Amino acid sequence: MSKIVVKSTIFFYLNSTLTQNSTPMDSNFTKIIRFILGLILIVFGANKLLMIFMESGFLPQPSMPPKAGEFMGSLNASGYMLPIVGALEVYVGILLILKKWVPFALILLAPISVNILLFHFFLDLSGGMIGALVVATLNGILIYKHWSQFKPLFY
Repeated sequence: MSKIVVKSTIFFYLNSTLTQNSTPMDSNFTKIIRFILGLILIVFGANKLLMIFMESGFLPQPSMPPKAGEFMGSLNASGYMLPIVGALEVYVGILLILKKWVPFALILLAPISVNILLFHFFLDLSGGMIGALVVATLNGILIYKHWSQFKPLFY
């Protein structure tokens, strides 16, 4: 019974924040989601850049299955892909936290979050699937909240 109450409360809260007469960026819910996603991106993007340029990051690297390790090794061997992705993660995280060009930041983040999700789904299911789901879900929520700004792209 309590799960139903919690689910209906969450649904009511999300529905009420989406239908208020304020702009999408005004709700506290959106601010919290934007801040959490920005912080996640800055931390993991900075760690990725430190791993590339300093050979050691501040977060421990878990062991990966062989195919996931081969894939990451190939991206690293390219010499450009991981630094670009890490820099984009930091850049998008800063834009989200500072509330600058949020729709642009969400468009930049969309293919990255989908790739993170697919990487963990196909290559490293046990590793960071929860984190990948969190990033993709938060990105999806923010895109939904800013849909009025994306609508002209599709109609």
